[in-house]
Amino acid sequence: MEIDILVDLMGYTTDSRTGVFARRPSPIQVNYFGYPGTMGAAYIDYLIADRVVAPSSHEAFYAEKLVYMPDCYQINDAMRSISTKSVTRADIGLPEDAMIFCCFNNNYKITRDVFESWMRILAKAEKSILWLLEENSSAVVNLKREAVRCGINPERIVFAQRMALSDHLARHRLADLFLDTLPYNAHTTASDSLKTGVPVLTRVGEAFAGRVAASILNAVGLPELVVETPQAYEELAIELATHPKKLIEIKKQLADNISTKPFFDTQRYTRNIETAYMTMYRRYQMGLAPEKIDV
Repeated sequence: MEIDILVDLMGYTTDSRTGVFARRPSPIQVNYFGYPGTMGAAYIDYLIADRVVAPSSHEAFYAEKLVYMPDCYQINDAMRSISTKSVTRADIGLPEDAMIFCCFNNNYKITRDVFESWMRILAKAEKSILWLLEENSSAVVNLKREAVRCGINPERIVFAQRMALSDHLARHRLADLFLDTLPYNAHTTASDSLKTGVPVLTRVGEAFAGRVAASILNAVGLPELVVETPQAYEELAIELATHPKKLIEIKKQLADNISTKPFFDTQRYTRNIETAYMTMYRRYQMGLAPEKIDV
């Protein structure tokens, strides 16, 4: 088919096509977006990254040559639709006068350590609610039981059922602060939250999957919401819950940055990824082996 660059958007995930890549149908093969880490395979030449998710000191741990995007490796659609349908906290069982912490990550990202950290935050931020995604009934039962074990009223955990994406994005605005998970961060869910004006608090991890939210927050101009320790994570969450003026200031900064910082600039990102692909192809035309690329 004379394909010049073949891009793997799935890696080792559902509906992957690694068997196609293993047959080497293209002279240049790229790991991008869907699998946050190295494929560990000789048949993948490059991985699209940035210097937060994959710092230079980590290069030795990647089988691919790293392509460093200048801002964040994650692409976002600036024209993404958000429903204009009116929705209130009362409509979905959230108290009007509470601090609403949310996390719409898949439930499998909620480890015991993360959940216990959230419970300590709720204990200190007394008028607060934790709003999570409801994936299955077992998760609801188990998490509420664990809340009781941690001394927290299970009614302070509210679950959101899945709905159409534009409506889901609209209901984000009912939340005050997104609490991220580790070792697997929010990825698309982090950018969704920021797009709707809800700040994200994250703790940076050691591997690609645990450094994505930090990359996103740097690209959107909110590095102060990236912390390194569990203690700093809990302290900042509690501070923002108990000092609403500081949270309002951060939300205002986010609103200003959405249109001025590079993270949601789709055209800029498009130019950069095209530059990356052209650089890969020029090296191939010149008979050069894949090498690290700084866009």
